[in-house]
Amino acid sequence: MSVALIRAEIAKMRRLRTGIIVLVMVVGVTALAVLSALSSPDFSDPGTRSWAALLAGMSLAVPLTSPLLLAVLASRQVDIEHHGNGWLLFQTSGATRGGLCRAKLAVLGAVVCAVTAAEAGLVLLAGIALAVPGPPPLALWWGYAGAVAVVNLVLLGLHILISARVENQLAGLGIGVLGTLLAVFATGLPPLLAHLTPWGYYALATAAGYRDGELVTFVPGYASIAALAVLGGVLFAVFTTRFDRREAS
Repeated sequence: MSVALIRAEIAKMRRLRTGIIVLVMVVGVTALAVLSALSSPDFSDPGTRSWAALLAGMSLAVPLTSPLLLAVLASRQVDIEHHGNGWLLFQTSGATRGGLCRAKLAVLGAVVCAVTAAEAGLVLLAGIALAVPGPPPLALWWGYAGAVAVVNLVLLGLHILISARVENQLAGLGIGVLGTLLAVFATGLPPLLAHLTPWGYYALATAAGYRDGELVTFVPGYASIAALAVLGGVLFAVFTTRFDRREAS
């Protein structure tokens, strides 16, 4: 993966106005998280407001918005190659389809990580502005953000592969819609079942929620998230290597 490929992908992002989708992701998650917390009975009394309500709000907002928007990001970044003969153009300059996919993941992945950090940071600032008593649980807060970033990256890689393999981008977007449903439903499933799809890992990353009617904080499933990261990285490398061989043959 060369610097030239990275620069080319950044230029494409500007042309595709990726910033608009990024803004929707940040605003959507932040607004839903704060509104969810404000509508909670545990947040109605300023004296009993807790950071757990905001964490629970984020744990609800992220699965509702991220799966589809990640599919849109990947689809737009890849679809330009299908319609502009980009695969052939870059192949003539020595770049394979797999190399392009890896460059797209590197550039979009950096953006997605920044978006995840911005979402967590803005909700944290909202909690300060709303005068939530007590210090924020920063270790849990950023641990959750890190876990979500890993899940986002794995799903981003998945959608890049789908968009590169299937020219009709409605397929990837349809999977994004299905992923949203799976991510939301996974919050009510036992952890074992949540492991069955990559979207279920949003539920495993949950940092707060209701248990027996009480709002409590959870420790995200860091071991499961780490395993997902390893598996996702290996599979992405395997499939993009297959893309390289297919182009070379």
